[in-house]
Amino acid sequence: MEYMTEPADRKPGHILCCECGVPISPNPANICVACLRSKVDISQGIPKQVSISFCKQCQRYFQPPGTWIQCALESRELLALCLKKIKTPLNKVRLVDASFIWTEPHSKRLKVKLTIQKEVMNGAILQQVFVVDYVVQSQMCGDCHRVEAKDFWKAVIQVRQKTLHKKTFYYLEQLILKYGMHQNTLRIKEIHDGLDFYYSSKQHAQKMVEFLQCTVPCRYKASQRLISQDIHSNTYNYKSTFSLEIVPICKDNVVCLSPKLAQSLGNMNQICVCIRVTSAIHLIDPNTLQVADIDGSTFWSHPFNSLCHPKQLEEFIVMECSIVHDLKRSAGAGMISKKHTLGEVWVQKTSEMNTDKQYFCRTHLGHLLNPGDLVLGFDLANCNLNDEHVNKMNSDRVPDVVLIKKSYDRTKRQRRRNWKLKELAKDRENMDTDDERQYQDFLEDLEEDEAIRKNVNIYRDSTIPVESDTDDEGAPRISLAEMLEDLHISQDATGEEARSALEAAI
Repeated sequence: MEYMTEPADRKPGHILCCECGVPISPNPANICVACLRSKVDISQGIPKQVSISFCKQCQRYFQPPGTWIQCALESRELLALCLKKIKTPLNKVRLVDASFIWTEPHSKRLKVKLTIQKEVMNGAILQQVFVVDYVVQSQMCGDCHRVEAKDFWKAVIQVRQKTLHKKTFYYLEQLILKYGMHQNTLRIKEIHDGLDFYYSSKQHAQKMVEFLQCTVPCRYKASQRLISQDIHSNTYNYKSTFSLEIVPICKDNVVCLSPKLAQSLGNMNQICVCIRVTSAIHLIDPNTLQVADIDGSTFWSHPFNSLCHPKQLEEFIVMECSIVHDLKRSAGAGMISKKHTLGEVWVQKTSEMNTDKQYFCRTHLGHLLNPGDLVLGFDLANCNLNDEHVNKMNSDRVPDVVLIKKSYDRTKRQRRRNWKLKELAKDRENMDTDDERQYQDFLEDLEEDEAIRKNVNIYRDSTIPVESDTDDEGAPRISLAEMLEDLHISQDATGEEARSALEAAI
């Protein structure tokens, strides 16, 4: 502790301290530093130990009256927060300097060294250095408290699709994981026909609804319910609900378009196959290879349903197959798919091999099929179709069989699959027994369709040995170049171990 004197034009002589008689330089109080220290403590009134609240879940500090801020250790933001805790006592003195004293990060202590000045006893300026000890106390912030409670939510998104297959939801789950749209959710609940997303604020829910509208063809309705209100401050507490409905069409569905919609799409045939569902419904005409994309607004203006559900798929064997080279296109025809080949095939059900009954049809799988191959399709000739558009069609324009995809040995494909996907942390209840079969169908779709794989993060499964990209049957597989390394770095890993893991991933 020392005192500061005003500068003088000449060097003054020494005087005796009026308390202890020690020779000192003249000062306004005429007292030495030791006696002045014993008489006056300018840090009196400033607390030497202060508590500060810290949330371990989100790593934020509490700033009164109701704000939680993110601060790094020994940062300027944290120093400002510590000084605000003793702002009122500091107003009575002049703060010269403030800095952190290093403490062990897990000690739950923050030490700040303060240098202050104050005018005392006849105008003498006294300077003092002391340490304020801040005790870090654990306190859960309101946002984390809502997350832990799981039932305290302000908004919910109810995503539904009236189909028997969950391919669209599996694809949607991967998109949410890729773009990190699940980070603000309090809880994700899976039910038999959709998902429920719970949020702590309406703004987060609205952001998710906008993402879903850009990802899948859908429509939604919003509603809110008043929970409480304060008439004095004019504040209201609402719970918002967003009911979002995805179009009831999945990949590999056979659909029948209305005559008006088929004509607007380039005079397509009404019977089409859905080859993909992304932000639009991608259809192909198996008789002409003509393709069309239908967005959500178009679908709801001209709705249509799936003629058959996946459980009605039957296995056929290809007896004869020929490629159609000269195809006559009608006037006003739309775009033709370049990835498919039009073929004419004779097929027979594997369940009717003891009979001579065969079916003739055109298919968009001409580039994949050879005599003896197995293929999955829908038998429309022996199926009871209850659809308003099909009932009005001429029976000659309804094909007997619509082939969907080539069939491979599922057990062998599953055994050689050297990749995996990540999943959302969901609360499951009332799950069907065929969910695993539907998930395997989705994995096979990823292997067969490169366009869908571009929007999905696929990770290398190190437990499966690396083999050739093709097997004896020619089943499509995902190459190693399309896979990502599933990187895991533990919190207690050393810097060298973390660096090695990162280099291995790159």
